[in-house]
Amino acid sequence: MDHLAAAEERIVTERVQQKLHQVNLAAKEHLSPIQDHVNFTLQQAYFKCAYECFDRKRNHDDISACVENCSVPVVRSQQMVENEMAKFQERLNRSLMVCQDKFEAAKLQKKPGGLHELESCVDQSTQDSIKMLPHIAGKLKASFFISD
Repeated sequence: MDHLAAAEERIVTERVQQKLHQVNLAAKEHLSPIQDHVNFTLQQAYFKCAYECFDRKRNHDDISACVENCSVPVVRSQQMVENEMAKFQERLNRSLMVCQDKFEAAKLQKKPGGLHELESCVDQSTQDSIKMLPHIAGKLKASFFISD
């Protein structure tokens, strides 16, 4: 029986990993246009701006301050994306911890079907997270004035 339970647990673990992989793929899909905007549009503007800072009439400190000022939009945008994704990850982690806690409680109480409930809970958590991604992407697009 323990051998069967271990095999079942491995299968559920693989399914959970697949669910998390789906979340990662969905995040990449929804955030790709935003990353492109930051990595190309804003970076290009940064380099053009920084290029203009190099003037022989300016001293080294003025050039450095100018280049640093040019980097502000890129840095701010990257921080916004990182902050939103950190909040997303934190919500997902909390949701998954609830699933884990329910599973551990079911094991302690020796309730049957604990693995099935764990898998169902993880599935619901990941689907809820995937449904949030378009809203997060929309919020970031609005902040960066990206049109679809």
